[in-house]
Amino acid sequence: MDLRSPNLLRILDAWIEEDLGDGDLTRFILNTRSSSAHWIAKECGTFCGGDIIKLIFQKIDPKVDIQLLIEDGQKFEKNQRLLELKGPSSSLVAGERVTLNLAMHLSGIATSTALLVNKLSGSNIKLADTRKTTPGIRIFEKYAFLCGGGINHRLGLYDAAMLKENHIEWSKGIAESIKVLKKTIPWTKKIIVEAETPSQAREAVEAGADGVLLDEMSIQTIAKLVPELRQLSKNNNSKYVSQNIVIEVSGINPNNLSDYISTGIDLISTSAPITKSKWIDFSMRFN
Repeated sequence: MDLRSPNLLRILDAWIEEDLGDGDLTRFILNTRSSSAHWIAKECGTFCGGDIIKLIFQKIDPKVDIQLLIEDGQKFEKNQRLLELKGPSSSLVAGERVTLNLAMHLSGIATSTALLVNKLSGSNIKLADTRKTTPGIRIFEKYAFLCGGGINHRLGLYDAAMLKENHIEWSKGIAESIKVLKKTIPWTKKIIVEAETPSQAREAVEAGADGVLLDEMSIQTIAKLVPELRQLSKNNNSKYVSQNIVIEVSGINPNNLSDYISTGIDLISTSAPITKSKWIDFSMRFN
């Protein structure tokens, strides 16, 4: 994650302003001498958000010093210390809630992702996220997915052209749409087709899609279709056909990920770690 990104910095400023407003009223009873505190995990999980936490506190008060005791993507145990802080007590209190909320949310996503990635251990299948994210904090949630061992799918509509059910219905179909896109979008951009039937998947490969997403198909159908699609892309000599077709599945129960290991697919995309994970409980305690 690029912490120098102007967009990211604007988001952090908005979070701080939302919570502090004209200033924490309790600052009138807090002294300005240096105090110390630490974060402790109240349950186990996978950590995410360390450098972002540091940046938020530095924006609130450059005099706050933070010592991270864990790196993003590392696992932690219950009652483990995660970081130590020193600085004016008013500044530590001012940054407490914003940073805790962020870290608990992101660590929840990272933890959930890591558990699912573990189900694919020993295979070459990657776990990818989706665009089902919280508006305004997509870059943070997708970063947490990375910290859990997953990979990012599209960050937005600008990343790749993905033809879904509505695109296919409202356009001239898969083959014609791919033909138009090949002539209009930059060559660096990928074209992905979400196929609901084997015939749609075959048409997408024949027309030159870079990736095919097999949506809500049975494991039996996928296992039979994958080698067919790979052979189809290999045998087709059209300049529009990708010789390294990426085959993805979605619309599956996350609890059944390991059932897909022998199907020959490349990716499994799921929104579950971002949309269904719970926050991991952290607490800031003053020394």
